[in-house]
Amino acid sequence: MKALLWRTSAALLLGLAAQSAALAGSITVKGSDTMVPLAQKWAESYMAAHSEVKIQVNGGGSGVGLAALQNKTTDLADASRKIRAKEVEACINTFGARPREYAVALDGLSVYVNEGNPVSQITIEQLNGIFTAKIRNWKEVGGPDAAIVIYSRENSSGTYEFFKEHVLGGRDFAASAQTLQGTAQILAAVSKDANAIGYGGAAYGKGAKALQVAKDAASGYIVANEENVLSGKYPISRNLYIYLNPAIDKGEIHAFLDWIRSDDGQKVVKDVGYFPLPPHLRKK
Repeated sequence: MKALLWRTSAALLLGLAAQSAALAGSITVKGSDTMVPLAQKWAESYMAAHSEVKIQVNGGGSGVGLAALQNKTTDLADASRKIRAKEVEACINTFGARPREYAVALDGLSVYVNEGNPVSQITIEQLNGIFTAKIRNWKEVGGPDAAIVIYSRENSSGTYEFFKEHVLGGRDFAASAQTLQGTAQILAAVSKDANAIGYGGAAYGKGAKALQVAKDAASGYIVANEENVLSGKYPISRNLYIYLNPAIDKGEIHAFLDWIRSDDGQKVVKDVGYFPLPPHLRKK
């Protein structure tokens, strides 16, 4: 009987130790600069409740994060756009599987101008004209007689690629566009320049004015708020993603991803300034 109890106790202790080990360790996160404030807040909140887990977050852009995933130099790749076919192919070549994709938040990609700019509404066609230099003066879109100063993201940015695809229709940005590394830098520049315009995630709105955007001249102008992003009414809404090698989607990494899509993790999304996923998108 004593031997049986000892074996049972030993098995229980081994099981608890294995469970603890599965949730202990380090997780590396790299990618989207748009998602850095959110990823950092997720990491801080999760580590506060799970002291045995260490999470390191770095930006660099969605393309940089996905390249790191391909090279096996990060566990999780944050991306503010969907992964490209060539990136999927590179991952398959490296670790023999298609990367697993998790939608983790929603965003209304916002267009920012200086708070003193009288322009408050704009169409996708007008944005296309401004960012491709067909429209060069604010008076052409109802503003003052002043040259438009364009700020854009670097080409490794998922936000840059999303804007180029969905607003510019794949056309190149104006040669005059000034490239900055992150949305925070764009907001800082726009807040100091009365004639500036830039774009970025909805969570970065402090210090500048977000324009209402219309799909076309016949459509209504829409604010990038939670209701309009969830319904799809805001014309440049998007998902934010995490990609990873499915072989490591277990243990502490799987637990962290489950938490991100839980009510607690999605509350962090809202606190940071993005929009939580509706329950039907929180796939396990």
